[in-house]
Amino acid sequence: MTSEKIFVAGHRGMVGSAICRNLLASGIQQHDLITCGRSNLDLVDQGQVFEFFQREKPDQVYLCAARVGGIHANSEFPAEFIYENLMIQTNVIHSAFLSGVKKLLFLGSSCIYPKVADQPIAEEALLTGKLEETNEPYAIAKIAGIKMCESYNRQYHASHGVDYRSVMPTNLYGVGDNYDPDNGHVVAGLIRRMDDAKRTGLRAIEVWGTGRPLRDMLYVDDMAAASVKVMNLPATMFADMVLPMESHINVGSTSEISIRDLAIKIKQAVGFEGELLFDHSRPDGTPRKMLDVNKLTRVGWTPEVPLDKGLALAVHDYRNRVASA
Repeated sequence: MTSEKIFVAGHRGMVGSAICRNLLASGIQQHDLITCGRSNLDLVDQGQVFEFFQREKPDQVYLCAARVGGIHANSEFPAEFIYENLMIQTNVIHSAFLSGVKKLLFLGSSCIYPKVADQPIAEEALLTGKLEETNEPYAIAKIAGIKMCESYNRQYHASHGVDYRSVMPTNLYGVGDNYDPDNGHVVAGLIRRMDDAKRTGLRAIEVWGTGRPLRDMLYVDDMAAASVKVMNLPATMFADMVLPMESHINVGSTSEISIRDLAIKIKQAVGFEGELLFDHSRPDGTPRKMLDVNKLTRVGWTPEVPLDKGLALAVHDYRNRVASA
């Protein structure tokens, strides 16, 4: 394996921690893996980020850090979502360039695609229609990150060897998730609320929306494996997969499930025996969001963790890391 220094921005988050696990399992030495917590490095602060890059001089960067959340969080804090995400990715990408980093992987989100798009959603659907309203600020920030990577490639690839890539994950869940009952993503939030209800004897919980929207759910360690694979694809192979102004790669599970059926599976994994009450007054979000992952599967990546197993692992993670704290 390479002895290059690798910086994982956002290493304590769900995706960042999974990428760290993957890198260490693949043979990267701990001393070659650079991490820094928020208390020591505020990625929103341009000066701090630049000084960090000048001091640490990483060779590769996985940009996983972001402000994230579900429909409720996106609806309640749109200013924070667009500001913090724009600042984090701008500071990291530009400081990486100024410090001579040639390899960077930016992690976006499937919410970059139009609310109504042909299914499964191919990479070329970007910027072809209106975004889903509840997470538009977050989506716009992520689109800007893709375009920033593309712009640095177009301007500085020949002169500086810049090779900045982007992956767009579908809905993620698993070990290390944020289990906040209000601000977490759907799987983590429902695990928390159902487990609380089970322990306290509640006979029913509410689930936002109708339950009809379809989602593509991917276990986080499968996302980490895809990220490391894309980062390490030979330049000629990656160039054959993308275009200069359409350079992002989708990462999805290759299957989909309704929110109602997903909630039922979570209920079974948690062991909650109460009723699920779907609140039709709450927003559903995008009606369907299934990603086309043909580009990635053609280079040998396939997800390995089925949904039932992934949910069981997530419930175990919640109970051991959060509920017992």
